[in-house]
Amino acid sequence: MSDKPAGFPKPSSIEVAKGAEAAQAAYPYYMQFAPEDDERFWFYNSMHFPEPMHHFDMVTAEAAYCALGSSNTRVHCLPTTLGIDYRVINGRVYIGGNAVTDPAEIERRTEEFQKRAFYYYEHWERLYDQWKDKMRKLIADAQELPKPELPEFEPLENVHAGKGVASNHYLLETYHKTLEGYFRMWHHHFEFLLLGYGAYMVFFDFCKKAFPEITDQTIARMVAGFEAEIFKPDDEVKRLARRAVELGLEGKFAGDISAGDVLASLEQMGEPGKEWLKELETSRNPWFNVNVGDGFYHYHRSWNDDLSLPFSAIPGYAAKIKAGENLDRPMEKLKEERQELIDGYRDLLSTDEERGAYDQMIELACRVFPYVEGHKFYCEHWYTNLFFNKIREYGGLFVEHGLIDDAEEIFHLTRYEVEQGIVDVMTSWSNGSPTRGGKRFRAMIAERKKAIEIWAGMDSAPALGPVPDMIDDPAIVMLWGITRENLDIWLNGPADANSNEIRGFAASSGIAEGPARVIKSVQEINRLQEGDILVCQVTNPTWAPVFQKISAAVSDIGGSMSHAAIVAREYGLPAVVGTGQATARIQDGQRIRVDGARGVVTLL
Repeated sequence: MSDKPAGFPKPSSIEVAKGAEAAQAAYPYYMQFAPEDDERFWFYNSMHFPEPMHHFDMVTAEAAYCALGSSNTRVHCLPTTLGIDYRVINGRVYIGGNAVTDPAEIERRTEEFQKRAFYYYEHWERLYDQWKDKMRKLIADAQELPKPELPEFEPLENVHAGKGVASNHYLLETYHKTLEGYFRMWHHHFEFLLLGYGAYMVFFDFCKKAFPEITDQTIARMVAGFEAEIFKPDDEVKRLARRAVELGLEGKFAGDISAGDVLASLEQMGEPGKEWLKELETSRNPWFNVNVGDGFYHYHRSWNDDLSLPFSAIPGYAAKIKAGENLDRPMEKLKEERQELIDGYRDLLSTDEERGAYDQMIELACRVFPYVEGHKFYCEHWYTNLFFNKIREYGGLFVEHGLIDDAEEIFHLTRYEVEQGIVDVMTSWSNGSPTRGGKRFRAMIAERKKAIEIWAGMDSAPALGPVPDMIDDPAIVMLWGITRENLDIWLNGPADANSNEIRGFAASSGIAEGPARVIKSVQEINRLQEGDILVCQVTNPTWAPVFQKISAAVSDIGGSMSHAAIVAREYGLPAVVGTGQATARIQDGQRIRVDGARGVVTLL
């Protein structure tokens, strides 16, 4: 009899942490596991939600999976997959896909998909330009939303104009508009994204059949070397570093000096300082509307809110500029390599029909692929930052009216509780009585703060429920890096647990050796030193300024087309992703070797 486990723990077997029961129960009912969920496979989405979720922040999962499912299931009608279900337990988000397996239904959906998706592929550039206009309009609308505040008396001009609606009504209207805009943004986010992946996946499948020995990384390199907005913030930091060197100001950024002190010092510098500050303003709008995380947590603030991340990168960039090093991404090299690979593999095809199909597929993949990263700047970063800052304004309103003690505490409330608080404030202003929710909110916030602490110290099961016979959703493999092999490692431990090697996806070629810096959260990235190898659950494109310090990157989660893998290739940095166990097995400071071409990390 085999002692191999039959599967991962059932969701119903996961106990809520002692002391966090009320916090768990506060998440909306549709996010809670139910008995019928025991029969399904779920995995912890540590790529997008690597930290316990504050109650308000769960709106990011709500809005994202609502829009993703709509795009998959109803708009573009993907033939073999519907949307994604999500649940939250002990602050961690688990997701499970809904597959289409009936051949007749797949055929029916394929007909719909072709009528819809092919139109997008044929008119990609026009529709994408239209998409940018829609996003800019959505951003402008969010920027124009009024600050939620209440005067002592209704302004006289409103009364004399016969406006007929008092100021407290607009607290509710603005809140609804804020939420509506955020949900709408996620629909825009997925309008092109899945089609971008789809075009690449069709080409990927063709290559795997036509060239059995080809690696995932080689196929990925055939679409490398592209321009996308998500790389612009880092390009702007490099530009500012160049100007600092030209103006003789690079010394102002050295050491542990705060961003505020740097700004104050530059203002007193006369013309050179004023010139650099003018350049900073050019970069800040819009390119510093990028946050230090992936856009899913309220406390992952934008560079505009906290200049310390971009400023901390300037000394390293300035030193390399003075040493005559080239800071630019190796675009020409990537493009040349891309074309050599495309031509080389094309020559291996034996018929004109195969070559024609190959040409068509790679042309489409290269046309649509820049969107896969480009959309992130507008959606997860610029818009999401505006959204959370608007909620922060409501936090300030709640402090002013005695509901909470600190504006940041509003994020411990669900979006439904925030609306209750708004109506409490509206009522208080209208009837002259104090707000009624302060005692209630303070007790809930204290419970939830404690719960976040408890959950942050707990290990979470990487997956729940029965093990699927196969992982046939290419997005789950390419984006999250979840394969049957990985599931077996999660279940039974690595077969080579005593080996000094850890295997993952070969994300970006090259070999690097150095001390491992195990980074568990965004707050720790300032621990990275020159030459370190970044080891983390998942890397983030907006950590690009620290890429100039590190020599390689290793992640627990992620496939060959994860954001981490794409960015590593674009920067020419060796990377191994989807190891499933790097942060558990590698000690902080331990010397390791990363072989990005083979997907192997060696503990030295």
